[in-house]
Amino acid sequence: MRRQWLITGLMMQLSSVAGVTAGRTHIRYAVLLLVFIITTLNYADRATLSITGGAIGHAFGIGAVQMGYVFSAFSWAYVIAQLPGGWLLDRFGVRTVYATSIFLWSIFTLLQSTVGIAVGTGAAVVTLFSLRFLMGLAEAPAYPANGKVVASWFPESERGTATSIFNAAQYFAAFLFTPLMASLTHLLGWRFVYLGLGASGIILAFTWLKLMRDPAKHPRINQAELDYIQQGGAIMSSCKPASVKGSAAKDKIGGWRLTPQLLKNRMLLGVYLGQYCVNVMTYFFLTWFPLYLVQARGMTILQAGFVASIPAICGFVGGISGGLFSDFLIHRGMSLTIARKVPIIGGMLLSVSIIGCNYVSADWIVVALMALAFFGKGVGALGWAVVADTAPQEAIGLSGSIFNMFGNVAGIITPIAIGYIVSATHSFDMALIFVGAHAVITIFSYLFIVKDIHRVKLNVLAI
Repeated sequence: MRRQWLITGLMMQLSSVAGVTAGRTHIRYAVLLLVFIITTLNYADRATLSITGGAIGHAFGIGAVQMGYVFSAFSWAYVIAQLPGGWLLDRFGVRTVYATSIFLWSIFTLLQSTVGIAVGTGAAVVTLFSLRFLMGLAEAPAYPANGKVVASWFPESERGTATSIFNAAQYFAAFLFTPLMASLTHLLGWRFVYLGLGASGIILAFTWLKLMRDPAKHPRINQAELDYIQQGGAIMSSCKPASVKGSAAKDKIGGWRLTPQLLKNRMLLGVYLGQYCVNVMTYFFLTWFPLYLVQARGMTILQAGFVASIPAICGFVGGISGGLFSDFLIHRGMSLTIARKVPIIGGMLLSVSIIGCNYVSADWIVVALMALAFFGKGVGALGWAVVADTAPQEAIGLSGSIFNMFGNVAGIITPIAIGYIVSATHSFDMALIFVGAHAVITIFSYLFIVKDIHRVKLNVLAI
């Protein structure tokens, strides 16, 4: 009976997501596919150093603490540039800003292939840190842009699934590119990883610019689909807030002066804290996980590349499942609060299993626990859906950027903290406890800080 209920529910949800309605186009899914492809490449670029770091460290004599700082370079810039990135999105639109972002981060990825050639090995660390920093600046608008696209193109009842699909790209990137990058590093050398991904991103930037349009301006969407997404709660970028009158007020929309109101909202602060904690696990997998397999489990970099893809595919499955389950709950009449919180809290409970790796010796059990933890992290990674549900219409890009800024502080703290832990203890045991503890904090945040999930209303005329 339980299995039949689950299958029936998923069939209902998938039917809804597929948009089985006569005469209605489905352009929003083509847009989502493009966002998914871009986000996959985005995370592949971020993860390059986790695969090539061993070879680069060996070539230039980079220790654990130094490597921790190099790992963090991306996130320092990424965090700093979040608010400017959000403002740019609200000011100039997703199409232009995202295309520029993709092009620039791909250039900086490609340039990392030159580390140690022109400046010599002595300055390799500084050069690598600088290029990773510049890549972080360029990527800053990416995830807020994804959130803005979902908020504009998808009704509330499909938003959890849409968000989970683009968010699951991080796991798909690890599944697809980790073994590929490990093989390239092993067979041709680490520089070819950066050359290949950089060139691919440049092509994708022009593809986005050619294909992307706002819903109301897309040449292939029909009125039935446009009405469906707008009546379902999508925030059309062409719409103006009814409460805003006059050019002076309009100039304030998306501006910096809205930031204090967002930071004073208890619900949003709880969501921000939760995202920081979720991203601690994300950045462990993006930075130290392959090195953990090599240094703590004695694998070769080639073995680590293929083994790391197993938790990644579990994270991908978990990510899609979390979004589908959340939207299924909405279709079953559950409140938005319940529909978002249940997968988040349940997923984070599963993620705590990462600590169990400290107490087993068999490699297959370690991989199984990592896979379970990453599956749970995927199920619970609904933060961007919550942002799309809660962001005020006047500042969607800015709201997403603040959320992403808090979340990616984890990208600064996690690699550095783990670098110091490994250097001081010569073990990853405390590092895994550090990661698992943050899953517990996420549960606390959503249970006791975030209360009802609802769209925030700002007083635009009061600023």
